[in-house]
Amino acid sequence: MLSLPLILMLMFFGAFAGFMAGLLGIGGGVILVPLFLWFFPLADLPPEIIVHTAFGTSLAIIIPTSISSTYGHRKHGNVAWKQVLFLAGGGIIGALIGSSLAALLSGPALKVCFGAMQVTIGLKLLFFHPHLPPEYEKKPSWQPLAAVGLVGGCFSSFFGVGGGVVAVPLMLILLRMPIHLAVGNSSALIVVSSLAGALSYVWFGMQAQVQTPWSLGYVNLTVAAIIAPMTIVFARLGVRIANKVSQDRLLSAFAVLLILIGAKMVLRL
Repeated sequence: MLSLPLILMLMFFGAFAGFMAGLLGIGGGVILVPLFLWFFPLADLPPEIIVHTAFGTSLAIIIPTSISSTYGHRKHGNVAWKQVLFLAGGGIIGALIGSSLAALLSGPALKVCFGAMQVTIGLKLLFFHPHLPPEYEKKPSWQPLAAVGLVGGCFSSFFGVGGGVVAVPLMLILLRMPIHLAVGNSSALIVVSSLAGALSYVWFGMQAQVQTPWSLGYVNLTVAAIIAPMTIVFARLGVRIANKVSQDRLLSAFAVLLILIGAKMVLRL
């Protein structure tokens, strides 16, 4: 049974994660996963399932959050549906691969990989942003779009972060999209990849015979029900702010967030 202070804390972090999801198109998992790794021990979850439950629950919450973000970005014309179709095709396959790999690794190994991945991408964006290639006027073909979706989907389910932490940089650097289109497309991709990833964590949790109260496999339904409404509401606010912020500031905020969260995970502070 969760106490009122813990419920209020979950709601606060859900609001913050939703805001960052809408602002940066990252799904909110970079906030939710570290929160759950701290919170689930307080809720007396068995240590051996904490990391996988954090990832699975994060993905379940990201589904409605990314739907809200996508709707907001679509209203501003920042979602190219034909591109999203190919991104999503690769994202489904990648999500199945990522969740399968995560199920084979221990919790501590996943935590270190999670942090190292975020720090690496954050440093790349922060220091190489002035040298990003010029935007292409020509629309990318389906092959590179599907490849970006595959990588994003794999990272989404492997780390429980939605996939935007990889998809956005790839769309900027390889596909040379404008930042706001990359963020909008990423939000739409996250809807598909997080759904496939969450279902995979449910299945793998059932195969592992995880039996915790109010959970379905590696997805904690109680926590998801508390946080999801907050992330949905504040994701829309993040979208509004994103369309009023310059590209330089948006990229800098994205990079700094990844570095801070990733360093904390690696160092286990």
